[in-house]
Amino acid sequence: MISFDSGIAPEGRILHLNPSSNELIGRKQIEMISNTIGGQGQIAILSATAQATNQNIWIEEMKKVLARPEYSGLELVATVYGDDQSDKSYREALGLFRTYPDLKGIIAPTTVGISAAAKAVEDENLVGKMFVTGLGLPSEMAGHVASGAVETFAIWNPIDLGYSATYIAYQLVKEAATGEPGTSIPTGRMGSIAVDENGEAAMAEPFTFDKSNVEEFARMF
Repeated sequence: MISFDSGIAPEGRILHLNPSSNELIGRKQIEMISNTIGGQGQIAILSATAQATNQNIWIEEMKKVLARPEYSGLELVATVYGDDQSDKSYREALGLFRTYPDLKGIIAPTTVGISAAAKAVEDENLVGKMFVTGLGLPSEMAGHVASGAVETFAIWNPIDLGYSATYIAYQLVKEAATGEPGTSIPTGRMGSIAVDENGEAAMAEPFTFDKSNVEEFARMF
């Protein structure tokens, strides 16, 4: 038996498949904002709550990536918290605009925050001057991509996750893979997925959405 997305107890499974990993999630968000603003300028993070464990881990991973030489042109000026409430996230975004007039980008690793920040950019007529990225749902973000407030955003692709979980299960049933820690499992179009020492695997970096595909996926989730 395998589990995916939401894990079950280790003793009840061969392995657990995560949609992504903390390192991949952090790196992806920095890559997106850097590509959007040309690798130069002030950025801020609009997170959920200050106590959100996953958010804080992703923020630390983002800071590690920002320390790399290739991202020396990006300056993280603030991290604020919208408590995963639309109105508070919106106000926090407005506060960032006022406090940092040279701000060029906001990363929101929360589906509530990214939508609220994008709306703030639109309402303040900052489209083209300020950009938002992070983790969001296509159905909630399609309009913001169309407006230009968001060039790219990401989230794990449930189609890929279902495909990968099924492919791995098939490999295990056929005894083409063991799922043991330290091994890798061929996973079709998703490549090869490595199992770590804890019996967990990360499928891939979050899937990127933009004008080319967001409308298609917005009809799904």
